[in-house]
Amino acid sequence: MMRKAGMSTLLLFAALAVSGCKVSDTDNQTAAQAGPPGGPPPPPPHQMRAEMAPGDRLKTTMDGKDLFSNRCGACHLDWGMGTNLITKQQLALGRPPAMGLLANRDDLTADYVKSVVRMGKNAMPRQTRVDVTDAELDKIAAYLGKGK
Repeated sequence: MMRKAGMSTLLLFAALAVSGCKVSDTDNQTAAQAGPPGGPPPPPPHQMRAEMAPGDRLKTTMDGKDLFSNRCGACHLDWGMGTNLITKQQLALGRPPAMGLLANRDDLTADYVKSVVRMGKNAMPRQTRVDVTDAELDKIAAYLGKGK
């Protein structure tokens, strides 16, 4: 009798395990198609850059803000390496941390931006005309230089 009860229990556990696997497989397939609940977190801001417009980069139709986002955003948007370094410098000068974001600065001129981009400064390497065309740099400099 004891052996029969043990066998029944074993069969019950086996049946539950098999049926559980099927439910689990179905649930996993549904989850894989729909994604995890709530979806994955968005990438950090410095990885969310504007899409480049198709066409001739020498005669770009993009505005300075989107060009800055695409060409410079990897380092100079929130949490990028350039923003972190500039924020540290701005804090040392007694300025608020928000001034670490180049887009927030009001003390930049277009000529200064162009000079830093082409020549580099501190940890920032120089950017060639292949990296950022003159047409793109003109729009980025006007955007960051606030038209000065």
